[in-house]
Amino acid sequence: MNPYEQNLGRNPANYQPLTPLSLLERAAAVYPDHVAVIHGNMRVSYRDLYARSRRLASALALRFIGPGDTVSVMLSNSPPMLEAHYGVPMTGAVLHCINTRLDPAIIAFQLDHANTRILITDREFAPTVKEALALAKVKPFVIDYDDPEFPQSGERLSYNEYEAVLAKGDPEYKWRMPEDEWEAISLNYTSGTTGNPKGVVYHHRGATLMCYANTLATGMGRHPVYLWTLPMFHCNGWCFPWSLSAVAGTHVCLRWVRAKLMYDAIVDHKVTHLSGAPIVMATLLNAPASEKRVIPHKVAFNHAAAPPPQAVLNAMVEAGFELTHLYGLTETYGPATINEWKPEWNELPGGERAAMRIRQGVRYVALDDLTVMDPETMERVPADGTTMGEVMFRGNIVMKGYLNNKKATDEAFAGGWFHSGDLGVLHPDGYIQLKDRSKDIIISGGENISSIEVEDVIYQHPAVSSCAVVAKDDEKWGETPCAFVELKPGQFASRDDIIEWCRERLAHYKCPRHVVFAEIPKTSTGKIQKYKLREMTKDA
Repeated sequence: MNPYEQNLGRNPANYQPLTPLSLLERAAAVYPDHVAVIHGNMRVSYRDLYARSRRLASALALRFIGPGDTVSVMLSNSPPMLEAHYGVPMTGAVLHCINTRLDPAIIAFQLDHANTRILITDREFAPTVKEALALAKVKPFVIDYDDPEFPQSGERLSYNEYEAVLAKGDPEYKWRMPEDEWEAISLNYTSGTTGNPKGVVYHHRGATLMCYANTLATGMGRHPVYLWTLPMFHCNGWCFPWSLSAVAGTHVCLRWVRAKLMYDAIVDHKVTHLSGAPIVMATLLNAPASEKRVIPHKVAFNHAAAPPPQAVLNAMVEAGFELTHLYGLTETYGPATINEWKPEWNELPGGERAAMRIRQGVRYVALDDLTVMDPETMERVPADGTTMGEVMFRGNIVMKGYLNNKKATDEAFAGGWFHSGDLGVLHPDGYIQLKDRSKDIIISGGENISSIEVEDVIYQHPAVSSCAVVAKDDEKWGETPCAFVELKPGQFASRDDIIEWCRERLAHYKCPRHVVFAEIPKTSTGKIQKYKLREMTKDA
């Protein structure tokens, strides 16, 4: 018998399941008076954030919420969203954050699929949520949030107000540690690129490891000040709602991503870090002079999605931002790769330096392995920077799987790797770079848009014979949908007709901004050649 295993087993003194919940407990014990949350004129200490999270957990427990239950939230980047990230899993339940930009039908699908027991919703989103609840089969207990700092006029959907519910909870509530770190902590839905969205399940272990990885990747020391430009509903805000507790940082809530609000927050609160898609960069850079302020200190900006143009990157650096390019998917808890910038790259000529900036990089410290493979042979492609393959991940920050979807889970994990569906190359230095998306996903403003979904709507137009939707580069949004349309003989439709048709049937951010009436290139078997269309978008 191995002597290092004999009589040296796990016990309560040397082993506890990993959970990010304990990070808040520690922060409240060590830095009880440090400001944890800034929201308008509101200031919440770590002592109070911990107490309020426990009140929420206690109040949920009074409604018999526990392991196996789902609590859904439709909230902006506000204090209740942070409290839900702790209070919901403190009961053993799973937190489901709903994308506030979705249409009622998709929200209803998610509520039903998740079997939501309780829904906490902001009055700002009342019209959408009301319609979703009418469509859903489940009938959750609804709690309305009235934002005291930014009052909303939306209809109250229940008699249960968030603060009144919390008042019934116990601030000393003895919350539930997970019995196993593999237990689910949250549920996040994909964008439904091939049918209904899939429910991605995260576990306590992965969320905890992401906390450590995030603070290392972004250079966070003790007491960083983090501005919430990234939606917390997106991959649980890349796990930063939990990560900041590890370093006792300050969350600066931002209800709306507006240029003046961002500049004021950065300067007034001495923000050190923020994250977001290229749209956040564009919002900052394109603001009128009256809204801009000189930033007297360096701010770390973590950006993902499609890399913005080099001119935008240069302008961000000149404005006082230090940029870090990240890449990941919902299935990898958000960012799982980082473009680790090497000092010697600063000496490269402009074009070569720009080429380095747009690479997705190397694995996060919490990820076990990252590579590019031939999905058929499951062999790594040559590290030559040209041979294409599928980007694959392996490690503790890969999801548990898809909720109630064994087939999709098995396909995603075929061969012992998570198949991203993204196509890329492997460079000689081990850095990966995306080249295409095998499922033709369009990433606009950090949000995934299914080209298939948009095409299905356009095909319903009575004048349309054929259509295809691809991504077109956009300085503001990173990418935006571009629709190529063939009309039926004798039929007429204008660009505005097609766009309005889509806006009546889709969330507005999914609608094409460009419409081109042209013959759509196809193979001899009738398959649309989207690679040719992507080239054509340059002239659209």
